[in-house]
Amino acid sequence: MKGQSNPLASAPSVAEEDQARADFYALIARLFYSGPDAALLAAIAATGEAAAADAAAPLPMAWRALATAAAAMDAEAAQEEYDSVFVGTGKAEITPYITHYLHESKKENILARLRSELTELGLARALGVAEYEDHFSSLCEVMRHLIFFAQDVALQKQKSFFLMYLVPCYANVCDAVTASPNTNFYKHVARFTKAFLDVEAESFDLAK
Repeated sequence: MKGQSNPLASAPSVAEEDQARADFYALIARLFYSGPDAALLAAIAATGEAAAADAAAPLPMAWRALATAAAAMDAEAAQEEYDSVFVGTGKAEITPYITHYLHESKKENILARLRSELTELGLARALGVAEYEDHFSSLCEVMRHLIFFAQDVALQKQKSFFLMYLVPCYANVCDAVTASPNTNFYKHVARFTKAFLDVEAESFDLAK
């Protein structure tokens, strides 16, 4: 499920709002999979002013802060930060695998269910990808994929997947990254991620 496509590039034709959601999911997936390269940092920095109309709301504020951080960040330093926090030597300081944040008794069941759902969707790990399916990045990629389903089934599939796999973990992942003494750029990534997923959670809650 991993790819090297530009997460800020256009995708198949959908409503403008859904395209923006898909782009945000793609960007989050990319940033939690590895540190950003210089081109991605420049792309984020260049779009910093393209925030939502309500500039005081948490999401546009977090986006502008991320863009400002991207403009000041060196790609090599960003990759070193990512490796230090999410890879480490031996055991990572912060794990991006969502089952880590679940009760021990639920871990295997959730992973088995996730794999089953991905099979039904026709999705699988790409050859050469070592990460398990419950990697935070992979879950965001799946959400991006679901946005482009036929409209009559898209929303319900998105909602059920989001509630099952992202709601139990995303705040914990983002809070851990924000609280780490070893994050600089990734504090902004985490704050933006949480702000965006908070909006998604509220939207799905309203879509009953």
